[in-house]
Order: sequence, then structure tokens, then C-alpha cells
Amino acid sequence: MGNPGKLSIMREGGAKLGEIRERLLRDVKPGISAIELDQIAEALITRAGGKPSFMTVDGYKWSTCICINDCIVHGIPDKYSLQIGDLVTVDVGMLYEGYHTDTAATAIVGKPKGDHFLDIGKLALKEAIAQAVIGNHIGHISLAMQQVIEDAGYNVARNLVGHGIGRELHMDPQVPCYLDEEIEKTPKLEDGLTIAIEAIYMKGKSSLIVDNDGWTMRTRDRSRAGMFEHTVAITTSGPKILTHA
Repeated sequence: MGNPGKLSIMREGGAKLGEIRERLLRDVKPGISAIELDQIAEALITRAGGKPSFMTVDGYKWSTCICINDCIVHGIPDKYSLQIGDLVTVDVGMLYEGYHTDTAATAIVGKPKGDHFLDIGKLALKEAIAQAVIGNHIGHISLAMQQVIEDAGYNVARNLVGHGIGRELHMDPQVPCYLDEEIEKTPKLEDGLTIAIEAIYMKGKSSLIVDNDGWTMRTRDRSRAGMFEHTVAITTSGPKILTHA
């Protein structure tokens, strides 16, 4: 049986974090800087009674990762001011009453909705979550993401993964965006497991480079990248999204 106390806390913290994510996405407007978004996130997390999860990662000093255009993950918030047409991923985590939750979404500055690239990322995450049921394997989740993204003509990240989450921000099992082995050889999903499912993908090739800051990862061909992420609990009544707004 899963741990009901853990799930109750993560559900409460995740709901608060989902609201913070949506607030930050509303603030993704022309003229605001990445560091201003990060400062807003830190204030909202503190007000919610939590602490920034990402600051528990050794050497990382920010509350969010703000990834712009060809940046795919771990974008350090800086003074760059957003411009109309920029593709912006807001990735944020919160430690709340001893448990972490993690979520992310991508938006286009000045374009509220209706973009095919973003719609595919949302669909990939939705289909992946639908596979997060007791008795399935991590591979079912990975394959669902890969099929949606590649069928649309895009590519999945090959060396970035989702992860188990709970008392620690990053735990086993890893949750890749693609399947490269037999599904039955990937970890089995059990009641009470909590995982961060991340649909990480790009318009171009999957090869990545790391900036000199040691954190910021970009597509080598400078193609645009996106990510949609929820923290999800595996339960006897199906997958439960903990980071819904």
C-alpha cells in the first residue's frame, strides 16, 4: 500500500506549486526578465509555506530554471528581457512539509495558445500520464511520449530524464522520454510511487551542448526546445496528477 500521509502532503504541496506555475506563465510577457520571474517564484514559494526545491541541488542558487528558445533544461535565470515570439519554459519545484514536487510548462511570449509544437508537448505528457498505472512499467510511459512527439515530426531528448520524487528532489526510478529496451526490463510501477514525468523535446536534432556556466543545456543545432512536466502518483485508482493548478 502507498503512504497516505506522503500523498496527502504531496497533493497539497503540488496543488500550491501548480498555482505558482500558472502564475509564472501569466507573467511570461514582453519586457520581464528571467531573473524577475525567478524572484517572483521564490516569493510565491515562500508565501505558500515552502522552500525552493532547486536550491537543494548542490551549487544551484535559483528557485527556477528559465529556458528560452534553444535552451532545453537548467537555464539559469538572468537579466535577459523576454521578447515577443520567445519560447520560454518555466521549470519550478517546491519542498513542502518534507516532500518535493516538480512541474514545468512552455509558453510563447505574446501568443497565449494554439501552437502545434506546444500542443504536441502537452499531448505527450497527457498520454504518458495515462500509462502511469499499477502493473505497467516505466517503459510504457517513455514509449507513449516518444510516439506522440516523433509522430509529429519532432525529437525527444535522449540524455535527459524524468525521475522519482518525494523526500528527495531526484530519486529512482529514472523516467526517460524514449524506449531503448524491452518494456518488461524497465522498472515496474507500484502503488504509492511518485514520479516527475517530463516530456522534453525539440524541433531539431537531439544532440545537446552545455554552456560555460556548467548548467544551461542547449540544442547543438540551436533548434527550439520545450518541456511539460507534472508530478504524478501511482495509485490503486489510477494516476493522480499532484501538480494540477
